[in-house]
Amino acid sequence: MLLQYLLFCLLLYCDAVIISHYVNFTLEPDTLQLPEFRERHPLPIGLLTSSAGEPVDLRDMVTLNTEVFNRQFHLETILHLDGERTPERVVHAKGIGAYGYFEVTNDVSEYTKADVFNGVGKKTPVFARFSTQIASLGGNDVERTTKSIAAKFYTKEGNLDFLGIHIPIFAFNDPVLFTSFARATRRNPRTGIPDPTLLWDLVVMRPELMHIILWLQSDVGIPNGYRKMDNFLIHPYEINNAKGETFYVKFNFRSELGLDNLTSTEAQIITGETLDYYNRDLYNAIAEKNYPSWRIEMDVMTMEDLKTVEYNPFDHTVLWKPGTYHTVPIGRMVLNRHVENHFKDSEQSAFNPANLVPGIPGPIDFLFKARRVSYLDTQNYRLSRNHNNILVNKPKFAMTYTRDARPPNSHNMMDVPNYFPNSYSGPAPLVDETKPKQIILPLTSQAVDLGETNNFYNVVVESDAHRQRIADNIAATLLTVNAMTLKNVIWLLTLTDPDLGHRTKMSLKEQRSARATHREDRMERIAECIARFS
Repeated sequence: MLLQYLLFCLLLYCDAVIISHYVNFTLEPDTLQLPEFRERHPLPIGLLTSSAGEPVDLRDMVTLNTEVFNRQFHLETILHLDGERTPERVVHAKGIGAYGYFEVTNDVSEYTKADVFNGVGKKTPVFARFSTQIASLGGNDVERTTKSIAAKFYTKEGNLDFLGIHIPIFAFNDPVLFTSFARATRRNPRTGIPDPTLLWDLVVMRPELMHIILWLQSDVGIPNGYRKMDNFLIHPYEINNAKGETFYVKFNFRSELGLDNLTSTEAQIITGETLDYYNRDLYNAIAEKNYPSWRIEMDVMTMEDLKTVEYNPFDHTVLWKPGTYHTVPIGRMVLNRHVENHFKDSEQSAFNPANLVPGIPGPIDFLFKARRVSYLDTQNYRLSRNHNNILVNKPKFAMTYTRDARPPNSHNMMDVPNYFPNSYSGPAPLVDETKPKQIILPLTSQAVDLGETNNFYNVVVESDAHRQRIADNIAATLLTVNAMTLKNVIWLLTLTDPDLGHRTKMSLKEQRSARATHREDRMERIAECIARFS
């Protein structure tokens, strides 16, 4: 009878009758992977063996009424299952990868001698992984959080890794905030339930975080898929040309499909249908040969520009001001091939912003110096010391004294001397006469400054309607925040701009009222259901 009660209440509450009917539709490419494999291989592809190559007898695939521990196939498969996953990434755990190429479209030898960026028409193989910051492996693609493109260029001079996010500024400058910011976006350690109070309390204590919060709560907070978003590398990069001249640049990936974003309502509807909206969109687009592409460019400052700008261009929470730099196109990245196996390529891929090439010495700020350590450590932890020997991470050419440890070891440098320096013809370093000799140490103010956040709200955001949507989105995250933290958040929003504080306060009041009304209406309907059956 309980089941009948529940079914009747559901029909009454929804006030709708669902009528089943047949609809003609076409399956999308991601649902056809297995049938397509069978079409290519109408017969079994070969003989089943153990991992050591021993053929598996059909009788060994049944363990009922047998001596279970004499069935090697069972032992091997069950014990392998216990350890066949690497630890989940701490952030950006959920993602999807694809292969493609980068093609140079403009001569940039004036700025950098990096081989990958010189020679119009030159193509370089690329692997890119797309991910969302907060979601776990089974999480929701369309959460309102930063999305990332990490691209690995397999150049003649080693792997070049570019890691960016879809927001043109970063959350903070001080690397000590890495751990707290990551933990504050996770679940409450006691309840195991998402708790927005954690993040808002951290924002109140570290107000510099408010700038990226406003970006994420704005109309650009939820891109409509990975293909329709831009990607911004976090740091200004130091680069140099063949003459040893130095420039400071921000690398940007601009979607050639154009930008498109989802509203909060659209995201809620999509969440009810699938948690894999982004991943399926990218997979199906490549399968249908609608290859996603990005125009890669760099915003350039000269050494002289650095001396005249009235702001700190090495502050990651600040947008570079128009008129203080010029933009130079470099080329385009096109993704045209699926990974062969998701775990082999996407899950085992390892990106490190410290993977650089001659002509791109890289960022010089404190945040980047900390990332040099943290990224290397997380790859060593997840994938072992030899993660760069894994096929998806393997450079075109490498000779190193870093060897041994857990597989994969490749040929492990064979009989090459295993120490340096040596007198026995081991690999020798080069002398790069063009490498910048001048060292700049950018110092960043520790003072709280809400000027950039205010500028975003009043200048970057161009309409009152957009400002209201930001306030509504913020208010939605504050519905379950406790009174003390809520009071501090409203005060911080008011300090940012009185209009923002007022709009958020009013929106929160309206949303709470609507939520209470909805709850009362829902309880009345349930009570009516029970009364009718009593």
